[in-house]
Amino acid sequence: MNDFVAGVVSLLLRVVVIAMGLVLFASLLVAALVLALVWMLRAGWARLTGRPVTPWAMRVDPRTGFSTVFRSTERWSSGRRGAAAPSDAGDEAAASRQGGILPGAAQVTDVEAREVR
Repeated sequence: MNDFVAGVVSLLLRVVVIAMGLVLFASLLVAALVLALVWMLRAGWARLTGRPVTPWAMRVDPRTGFSTVFRSTERWSSGRRGAAAPSDAGDEAAASRQGGILPGAAQVTDVEAREVR
């Protein structure tokens, strides 16, 4: 009896997975057909009105992504640069940024600092 139930459950699971795959395929096909229909209507309207048919293009400039990240980095790090530091810690903070050591590392007492390789 257990083999029969296991076989029925396995068959039912396969049918459900195949049905889900067919629904996904059909929805993607309908989306592609709607997109093609919209593009054809747009091209037909452009020809009807005498305008050139322009392709759909995604204009991506890689420099905009870099500048966005660069501006974000400046914004987050500007708070540390603009803060007033005590006179004796000013030299230490400048040296720590240049040497790759985090600010405030000299105050840590439970570990020994090693040179970064």
